[in-house]
Amino acid sequence: MSIIINISILLLAYLLGSIPTSVWIGKHFFKIDIREHGSKNAGSTNAIRILGWKVGLLVLVLDISKGYLAVNLIRLTDYYIPQTGDYINFQLLLGIAAIIGHIFPVYVGFKGGKGVATLLGFVLAIDPTTTLICIGVFIIALIITKYVSLSSMIAGFSFPVLVIFVFKTTTPALIIFSLIVSVLLLFTHQKNIERLLRKEENKALFLMRKKRREAEKLKKIA
Repeated sequence: MSIIINISILLLAYLLGSIPTSVWIGKHFFKIDIREHGSKNAGSTNAIRILGWKVGLLVLVLDISKGYLAVNLIRLTDYYIPQTGDYINFQLLLGIAAIIGHIFPVYVGFKGGKGVATLLGFVLAIDPTTTLICIGVFIIALIITKYVSLSSMIAGFSFPVLVIFVFKTTTPALIIFSLIVSVLLLFTHQKNIERLLRKEENKALFLMRKKRREAEKLKKIA
């Protein structure tokens, strides 16, 4: 019976992760498919670029929530003891199911986003301390590089380093997962890596606008 319940909850996590927030918002309110514009990605970064920062921020929050809520679906069971190996293992499976759903959403032809925001919500639910540090790494990298994609990968690579070497986690599944995260980010950011190598990757618009405004002020002073 528990196997059937587990499979049902995993399916629910996948369906939750599959909710294509940017696609549905774009189609319903703007009459466009965001996957046909900008970077052609169904994530929050492209939503900010195409639909504006307010909508993009909403997409970001909703996508993070998908991962966070998916992991907490474990509360639908009553036979896992919190913080045990089995408990963490099933949390990881729920989070992975949600990420797969985000990348391959059943509702819109299995063509979704990169899963970074959903991954963020997922790991935030499992390991909030490490995740908050990774967010700090992302922000610092973004300020320095101006590239959201590169900053996401740097933050993702810092995750296993923190898990294994800083916090010295002894849970095998969490260690393996942290390593998978790095590989997964490389896989989902292949096109971004190619554009970065060709120096064609778009920089964060809000940072570029801020830099432009500062340059204009300096011109006026001069």
